[in-house]
Amino acid sequence: MTATTERPAKPISGLLAVLVRIERAGNKLPHPFWLFGVLSVVLALASWALSAAGASALNPATDKTVTVHSLVSGEGLRMMISDAVTNYATFPPLGTILVVMLGVAVADRSGLLPAMLRAAVARVPARWLTFTLAFSAMVAHVASDAAYVVLVPLGAMAFRAVGRSPMLGAVVAFVSVSAGYDASPLVTPTDAVLSGLTTAAAQTVDPGYVVTPLSNYFFSLGSSLVLAVVVTVVTEKVIARRVAAMPEEDDATEAVEELTLRDDERRGLRHAGLALLLYAGLIVAAMIPSGSPLRGEGASIVQSPVLTGIAVVLSVAFLIVGAVYGRTVGTVRTGRDIPDHMAKGLREMAPILVLFFAISQFLAYFKWTGVGEVMAIRGADLLKSAGITGPVAFLGVLAVCTCINLLVTSGSAQWALVGPVFVPMFMLLDIPPEVTQAVYRIADSCTNAMTPMSAYFVMTLGVIQRYRRSAGIGTLLSLTLPLCLTMLVAWTLFFYAWWALGIPLGPGVPVR
Repeated sequence: MTATTERPAKPISGLLAVLVRIERAGNKLPHPFWLFGVLSVVLALASWALSAAGASALNPATDKTVTVHSLVSGEGLRMMISDAVTNYATFPPLGTILVVMLGVAVADRSGLLPAMLRAAVARVPARWLTFTLAFSAMVAHVASDAAYVVLVPLGAMAFRAVGRSPMLGAVVAFVSVSAGYDASPLVTPTDAVLSGLTTAAAQTVDPGYVVTPLSNYFFSLGSSLVLAVVVTVVTEKVIARRVAAMPEEDDATEAVEELTLRDDERRGLRHAGLALLLYAGLIVAAMIPSGSPLRGEGASIVQSPVLTGIAVVLSVAFLIVGAVYGRTVGTVRTGRDIPDHMAKGLREMAPILVLFFAISQFLAYFKWTGVGEVMAIRGADLLKSAGITGPVAFLGVLAVCTCINLLVTSGSAQWALVGPVFVPMFMLLDIPPEVTQAVYRIADSCTNAMTPMSAYFVMTLGVIQRYRRSAGIGTLLSLTLPLCLTMLVAWTLFFYAWWALGIPLGPGVPVR
């Protein structure tokens, strides 16, 4: 038996000390479910005080005076009890995310999504591996949090297969998934959740306003390419040198895992690809006639059911390709397997469905009391009187949400918290809700990979400890921090360039 000497703990200082304090403060926060319960109590007390003080504001969009209603009243109590089920059932993101995940669950459970990611990096030349892995992570956002579980260990395997540090591969995958979470070349479940919450916030000013999951698609697509390039450059110029400078260790455990695809998996991917092409071709062909039922009013394509009902179209697409792949490789043998896969996928959605109940009630109370609308109107008046324009206001949203994101790592929970104030406030400044949502995407993503509050930060640390047992929070932070900060700056500049050029954020969605 070899005796080991315990190393004295190194003093914690600088940025790491700040992050440790953030971690401790964040750990004292209640679960987001209870956080929104506490916020509802605070809202009730605030609405009572503001109502008693006669707080009101003139909504310039409707020319009507908005007054604050107290939740601490008979009318408020009746609303909270009688509307609870309706508040949850009509919560905009709920139906959309469930419909999308029905199809995604089949594609994931059949093995299609993991096989696609493995295929993307299995035979890539070493010089293109970093970019390929980073961009694959952007694509993997369609699998939501499952992207972490699949891609982080896969990144380590891929880098080791070409003779590079597996720790470096794990970091590239983790940062690309985490710090670029709200960017993707595909429409993702996150798009469905954010657009639903933005719709709910926008309707406090304009009851007929609807934000679709495609509202930021063009910007998200462009962002995914830019971020993949940023990750590649910073990794090769900075992070790779940092890893190379670390002392060698020969006591790490390296599990040998298979990266290449089996013959049936390759065949399954080909069949799934053909099925997707056929599905897309049928939709396009059906939309060609000007009188097609898949066209919108006035033969519009932008307002067609295909785009306004994109959740259903995406769900069916994932279901078809997942079923075809599963049938080929044997993970889908009978028709019964498909609803079984759906049920297992929705079971994994249970935590967010529970959280949605608390969020839906809080947002309903926020709207009913009028507190959010009064705050938005007063805030917009203050910004106007101070001469603060769109570009400066965007920086304010970025700063506030980036800081909150270090503690509240749930994107939907954070947007449900700040969206009802920022979205209507900016609407009154003639800034579309889709623009505010695009700015939020940046703030909600970039600091994800540098906060120990993220469960996947801890998971990634466990992965790199397979290859470097001495690795700790400081080790991972020293590798993710340069990437996160560079992505934050680059993505912000990219947004400002996009906004200045007036490029649409999505189909039929002007940026200004």
